Amino acid sequence: MVSGKATEKSIGGNSDESGGKKFDFGKKRRSRLIDPDFVPRLVLTALALSAVLIIFFIIIYIVGESLPAFKEIGLWNFLTGDIWYFNPNYPADDPDPGRFGAKPLILGTILVTAGSVLIAVPAGVGAAIYISEIATEKARNILKPVIEIFAGIPSVVYGFFGMAVLGPMFVRLLPGLFQYPSSWFLGSVILGIMALPTVISVTEDALRAVPRSYRHASLAMGATDWETIRKVVLPAASSGIITASILGIGRAMGETMAVVMVTGSSPIIPEPLYNIFSNITTLTAAIVNHMPEVARDGIQYSSLFALALILLVSVLIVNLTANAVGKRTKRKMGIGKKSKRFPNLSEKIEVFSDNRLFNAIKMQRSRMFSLFWIILIFTFVTLMSTLMVSDLFSIVIGLSATSVYIAATVFVNSLNSTDRQVLAYGGLKLVIVLILVVLGVIIGDIVVKGLPAISFEFIFDSPSDSGVSGGIWPAIVGTVQLVGLSSLIAFPVGMGAGIYLALYAREGRFTNIVRQAVDALNGTPSIVFGLFGMSVFVLAFGWGPSLIAGSFTLALMVLPVIIKTTEEAISSVPVNLMQASMAMGSSKWQAIYKVVLPAAAGGVITGLILSLGRTAGETAPIMFTATVAFSSAASMSLFEPVMSLSYHLYNLAMEVPQAMENTYGTALVLLVMVLSMFLLASLVRNHYSKHNRW
Repeated sequence: MVSGKATEKSIGGNSDESGGKKFDFGKKRRSRLIDPDFVPRLVLTALALSAVLIIFFIIIYIVGESLPAFKEIGLWNFLTGDIWYFNPNYPADDPDPGRFGAKPLILGTILVTAGSVLIAVPAGVGAAIYISEIATEKARNILKPVIEIFAGIPSVVYGFFGMAVLGPMFVRLLPGLFQYPSSWFLGSVILGIMALPTVISVTEDALRAVPRSYRHASLAMGATDWETIRKVVLPAASSGIITASILGIGRAMGETMAVVMVTGSSPIIPEPLYNIFSNITTLTAAIVNHMPEVARDGIQYSSLFALALILLVSVLIVNLTANAVGKRTKRKMGIGKKSKRFPNLSEKIEVFSDNRLFNAIKMQRSRMFSLFWIILIFTFVTLMSTLMVSDLFSIVIGLSATSVYIAATVFVNSLNSTDRQVLAYGGLKLVIVLILVVLGVIIGDIVVKGLPAISFEFIFDSPSDSGVSGGIWPAIVGTVQLVGLSSLIAFPVGMGAGIYLALYAREGRFTNIVRQAVDALNGTPSIVFGLFGMSVFVLAFGWGPSLIAGSFTLALMVLPVIIKTTEEAISSVPVNLMQASMAMGSSKWQAIYKVVLPAAAGGVITGLILSLGRTAGETAPIMFTATVAFSSAASMSLFEPVMSLSYHLYNLAMEVPQAMENTYGTALVLLVMVLSMFLLASLVRNHYSKHNRW
């Protein structure tokens, strides 16, 4: 009789009951020698290790390619040089390769990122507060998927919308300020919109992670709902909100195609530095603009890899900081281990908190905070006004704005608690409405202007006359080929690594390294994957720009998405399901693929679909590895280049302005394809969440 408490160690005949027959000790020894979980464990460990090796090879390769530029130019000169100039005639007609001072590009990246964060963080946090704390359950279930649509829109579509709609609109409305339909300001607006889903999602998760008991205790003390949110929930979730802001910074820093299309790609330092109407360029934009025209192994080639290294290190630092803040949040909520290095740190903080000076500062915190905002508003408004009016009048405008802020603060403080709550809730509702309006305008513009181009011939014909006429069939086929092949490469590896992390990995140094490698891989900018794929698959392997080279590049890019979604899906399955299967005599691996994986199918399938949607909308990783601008027919060879909808849209928007109708039609088809995948992922997730009631 088999005990219901059987474990993996008891499988294989470790029972003293022989049923009246002689026990076969030889069979017992053989069963111990043959471990049915040895091979699966070994394979899954190797798949998890692949994520570490991939990020290791990417970093080492980019560092190696960057060294010639640092040696010839000098690291300090490269970072602080004011001139970035590529000589297009080098080396054939001119021995001078150009000037390689990355300072304008680094500043451009910082400026456009800072502007996007100023837009995304306040709006994103406000929307998250509304979704988490104010909206009804029914409204929340609608708003969450709608906000996720932002994440599904390809960056090249955002860039095209900014270039075709927002840029010309600003020029018409403010012709004295916007001389061109591209600027630092426009880049920050587009990147701010693109970073909204990240900020909203992470902030909303942080707010909902605050224990309900915190809210109940505050309400029991007589506080209103808004006072509870402002004074209890937000401080408790502060680390998560900071994490959301940092991840938003990383999202903006690594963006490529939208920045190329809306910032002007001018490697200059704005004069003055706060001139938001000036054209600028970023690290990613410089790589995209110059890589097609450089020769391999030259100083120009190495300098572009040096830019990629600066970008990669910056984004990795941002993501590591976000992870560190996230761990602090878990410790704050009582999750995780205390620091072994500083075991008495909390006691030291408590002692410091009893310090009189500290308490005095704490009591004046509200006044210091108000003073900070007064100085900030006056400085910001005055500086922005100097771009439009005289310095004296700018000071008057700054003082007026500050006076309005002070008057508004006094007015709000004079209200009772109920009126403050009504005012705050109204403001947050306005924020969520504005976000939905922005989403509706972007999608509506693409749909309204793209529908006239849609026809049978447009879908199934090949492009002609440089894309002005003809159709997009080769681009559709090429996109499907890239998505399909990259998923065939990435899904087995990502799923195996996710299973290992969820069910086999023990907490320790190796597991921490694997998780950090997956996070680093997930935060790596797409243009870095493009450079790595071009150097390794296209050049080193000799595949050339081809379907297989682009598919491997995309597979590396979506691998961390599949790993993380698989791990989360499996971790959500109750452990007693696997224990029950093993108690019935299954090995651990048999229990995994017969019980655990079917139970986690919803999350696993969702991860696959999300990865498909991301690969369909990417442009930067494939423009150097797989795609061509035009093709008369769809290619079926692994070793030939293909068209793709995203790169075709980029090429039409940037190079063929007279093909506006076909450009909108291409954008609509790409948008429908990608958003259909995100909608399908949402439906799958909801279906399984309803049926899997543990």
